[in-house]
Amino acid sequence: MLLSSYFYEKPAFIMFFRKWLSRFRSKPVTREPSEAYNQWANTYDQQPDNLMLQLDETVFSGLLNEISLTNLTVIDYGCGTGRHWPLLLTRQPGILKGFDVSEGMLAKLKDKIPGAAVFLLKEDTLDGVPDQSADWIISTLTMAHLKEPRKVFEEWNRVLKPGGGIIITDYHPAILAKGGQRTFRSGDELISIQNQVWELGLIRQMAGQLHWTEIRLVEKILDDSLKAFYEKQNALHVFEAYQGLPLIYGIRFKKEK
Repeated sequence: MLLSSYFYEKPAFIMFFRKWLSRFRSKPVTREPSEAYNQWANTYDQQPDNLMLQLDETVFSGLLNEISLTNLTVIDYGCGTGRHWPLLLTRQPGILKGFDVSEGMLAKLKDKIPGAAVFLLKEDTLDGVPDQSADWIISTLTMAHLKEPRKVFEEWNRVLKPGGGIIITDYHPAILAKGGQRTFRSGDELISIQNQVWELGLIRQMAGQLHWTEIRLVEKILDDSLKAFYEKQNALHVFEAYQGLPLIYGIRFKKEK
């Protein structure tokens, strides 16, 4: 009997192989955003091949290039580890504040940017932020985590000055409605972060009721230009399932009054 044949038939190896294979077949465990992002915080910034983060960088930076933040007050709602803060700080805002539901993510932001003004979000409210004191609110990859988006929009409206602006980016509802998920691995667990599906029509309706004017909408479609990413991840079946659908969107509003 060949040594290799003997080794591969050993029960210990078979158990190891089955455990290893189960990592790729396991169904995700769904967790609330605060719990999930606390679990993800230590590795969140170590994702060079995360397509959605790359697309978000592209969409957000494009919208940001259309505006000025110089000496203005900016609130980052759902700031996480501060992925966009190096870019935001180059725009020389007067005040930059970050709010998030995850203490772990906020701790990482403060590690990267000592002295950063960050606050734990409770009940979706911007505690300590006075009425009509902010010039801009940005919220990236957060919208679908909100359970009560109307309440959040009203809170943003409270703190925004007349003429202030809002930039939102997120997974596109078309993808989420088809079963798209935000997932990450933690040890042997595959974690899915709880999402809601808020259609763009609803977002626009809520914005209109608050007298926000839509300035621009950007959508990134899953097309052949992104196929190589899925090939690299051995996930062509995912590409084929969602091809032609928008993956991510970015939208900018202006508060009129």
